Amino acid sequence: SKKAKIMSTPVVLVTGGSGLVGHALQDCVRESPSTNFEFVFLSSKDGDLCDAEVTEQLFIKYRPTYVLHLAAVVGGIFANATYPVDFFTKNITMNNNVLRSSHLHGVKKTISCLSTCIFPADARFPVSENSLHAGPPYASHQAYAYAKRMVDVANRAYFEQYGNLFTSVIPTNIYGPHDNFHLQNSHVIPGLIHKFYLAKQQGTAVTVAGTGIALRQFIYSRDLAKLLLWALEHYDDVDPIILCGDPQDEVPIRTVVHQVARAMNFTNPIHFDASLPDGQYKKTASNAKLRSLLPNFTFTSLEHGISHTVAWFVQNYSTSRH
Repeated sequence: SKKAKIMSTPVVLVTGGSGLVGHALQDCVRESPSTNFEFVFLSSKDGDLCDAEVTEQLFIKYRPTYVLHLAAVVGGIFANATYPVDFFTKNITMNNNVLRSSHLHGVKKTISCLSTCIFPADARFPVSENSLHAGPPYASHQAYAYAKRMVDVANRAYFEQYGNLFTSVIPTNIYGPHDNFHLQNSHVIPGLIHKFYLAKQQGTAVTVAGTGIALRQFIYSRDLAKLLLWALEHYDDVDPIILCGDPQDEVPIRTVVHQVARAMNFTNPIHFDASLPDGQYKKTASNAKLRSLLPNFTFTSLEHGISHTVAWFVQNYSTSRH
């Protein structure tokens, strides 16, 4: 029977299933359905993971064999500076609840999603997995960064005490459809896409903060989803793994700006306001560990990823998060 089949198929519980990465995972699973796994995508509507009892009930209901923990309380620089207690407490609590329930329910593997912004402020580039705890993170998002670092500490503790296989992935700047495109508190690519969209509608010029020389590494959400599915089946190490393209694919923000403009067919003037800060000059991360395990993975080019994201945003403007 269908029910018996589903019960015998291992359940993968995906927290944050309606976010940027969650949606990309849904697309991957829909396009190439796996007979090995039954995916359950949770959103905040299904329950507050900051509540231990609610988290327990979700694990009792779905009985996962694997967990992809993508849910987090996130925000831009302003939000991090204004509500550091919220970012620290909610993320620590949510992560503790998910790992505790994973342990209590005998989950085989839980993979949590971290972020490259948690690396030390004075790290030597390119940063690698073993420098994660080598110094304090940037002061601007210290509360969030320490909360995320504690996932790695907890993963190791669960392994040492109980032998649980809890691990984490550390992607660089993620972008793609279903992102948060808010003008003030979004990340750079979705923020630029929204800005250019409005300027095109209004026939005005675009002014970009900073000189555009700062370098960033981006990963398309669909690529990250594919790598998460690979990690689910093949990555069995408690140590974290950085998921990003090759360091030479790091690009200046100026290039990103022009690619967004091209994808939007934007022909009005573009100005860079050098009186506004560029932020950190670079944050290069090494993918040497990933490449040693998966040498032939092909990353989506920034040009293709941006044009696809722009097309999605234009088509879904009225219903997108902005």
